[in-house]
Amino acid sequence: MNPRWIIAMSLVSMGCVTQVAPVAEVVGPREGLIVGRVLAAITGETGRKYEPAIRSLELEHQESHERVTIQIESDDRQFSIALSPGAYRLNRVHISEGPFMSMADVGVAFSVSREAATYVGTWRFGIDSPRYGRMLTLSMVMDQDDRSRADVFLSERYPTRPEIPVTAALPEPSAVEARLYEVMPYPRYPRYFRRHNW
Repeated sequence: MNPRWIIAMSLVSMGCVTQVAPVAEVVGPREGLIVGRVLAAITGETGRKYEPAIRSLELEHQESHERVTIQIESDDRQFSIALSPGAYRLNRVHISEGPFMSMADVGVAFSVSREAATYVGTWRFGIDSPRYGRMLTLSMVMDQDDRSRADVFLSERYPTRPEIPVTAALPEPSAVEARLYEVMPYPRYPRYFRRHNW
């Protein structure tokens, strides 16, 4: 086979992203489960009438470089995602505020085990007021109430699966600050009328 085709096919396969719902319907025998909660809030004053929500999270398997996008679409949501075991990195978060969308690269790492569900804590996304150079602050914490809710959630969501042991492990680093960039599609105003072009 032509080496150019091999390189092209590997680049295409690396560019593929699997989109998944925030709650796994089933967990396969060769998959691990991560369980957690995401919260989003503006950390300052805002003139926009739209509250921020986490649109999606992008995870990357560190060995295969397979990428998974979790469609959160909420400002407060519990998630349980079935993934192949191994080391992962939360690469990117997409924020939506009505028609406005933003993105930040965060880069925090965690592991997925096949033997137990992994509780990865509560991921709190603090979002700056809309302005030039706005930042996103991510803090990951172990909240006892959320952990108890996660245990109840697992037993209710997967009743046919035998008792799932749950381990707790916060991603590293557990606190990150990153620049938030506006991304398309931007509201359909002529460029002249846009107040910010970040």
